[in-house]
Amino acid sequence: MSRFRGGETDRAQRELEKEQSRREAAEREVERLTASLNAVPTGIVLADAQGATILRNRSAAVGGHSDVLVDEAVQRLLAAAIAGKPGEQRLELFGPPPRVLLIRAIPLNGAGAMAIVDDLSERARLDAVRTDFVANISHELKTPVGALAVLAEALADSDDAEVNRHLAEKLVEEAHRASRTIDDLLELSRIELGGRGEPETVSLAAVLGEVAARHRLTAETADVRLDVAPTNGQTVTGDRLQVVSAISNLVDNAIKYTNPGGTVKVSSNISAGWVEIEVSDDGVGIPARDLDRVFERFYRVDRARSRETGGTGLGLAIVRHVANNHGGEVSVRSREGEGSTFTLKIPAHEET
Repeated sequence: MSRFRGGETDRAQRELEKEQSRREAAEREVERLTASLNAVPTGIVLADAQGATILRNRSAAVGGHSDVLVDEAVQRLLAAAIAGKPGEQRLELFGPPPRVLLIRAIPLNGAGAMAIVDDLSERARLDAVRTDFVANISHELKTPVGALAVLAEALADSDDAEVNRHLAEKLVEEAHRASRTIDDLLELSRIELGGRGEPETVSLAAVLGEVAARHRLTAETADVRLDVAPTNGQTVTGDRLQVVSAISNLVDNAIKYTNPGGTVKVSSNISAGWVEIEVSDDGVGIPARDLDRVFERFYRVDRARSRETGGTGLGLAIVRHVANNHGGEVSVRSREGEGSTFTLKIPAHEET
């Protein structure tokens, strides 16, 4: 009898050990599954047949107060899916940072349901950039294209050689204006859509040399002295084309708003892991009321001067986006009638 009881005890012990092994194996499987799902950029939430959450990967967590809104939507959709009604909901979260999410839930054959949380933020941002581009180019080209049409009609109706010469000059001027606007819009959209390219080590001396060569003739024509200080071998980490574009736009802007006989100075220094490039002029300056808006696209402090110098109102917006793409910043100090100083900060190259 005691041997029988001993056998029963041994079998029970073995069953317990098997059950423990199965439980541990299941837990390891869940851990492996969770680790795999945590590497997926899409949010995934699994619920059992009673609606209890049994797994949530890292991407399903939004963070902050927005988590509550996402959880409510996920639980509501999971409950409907468990009841046999798959569904989806688009959530726009104002942040910060702003997010756009698409949440979908599907039943799992009587074993619960799965919710999928897709982050559409980048797609929404790119769509907004494209929409802005179309709206901006339509608005900004309306004036020069309209002027081209009027001038062309006048040229066709005129038999006066002097009038025709004047009209032809105006046609060329308006065509160049339209071309500059298109070029700047394409540049801005490229920077907005593409973000920052593959980071590389960029020689600041080479960049400033290229910018100086690009604007030397423009400065001489405007009777403005362009003074570029040595860089002491400074290098930055970033997208070379964007860095050239940003500094070039700052120099171009400074030349346009400096009176004949004035000076535009370009200098740089390194501070706490950042390279600061300063572009200073002794030109007309910026009224205090406009300082907060100068980096907005198409914002012009002096519209008459901007038209006279061929400005599109996009140069400083390009600079701001380049700074943002590099995790840096651009700022301005100015006094009306005394000139302006723009400072672009981008990461210095660090030796490893």
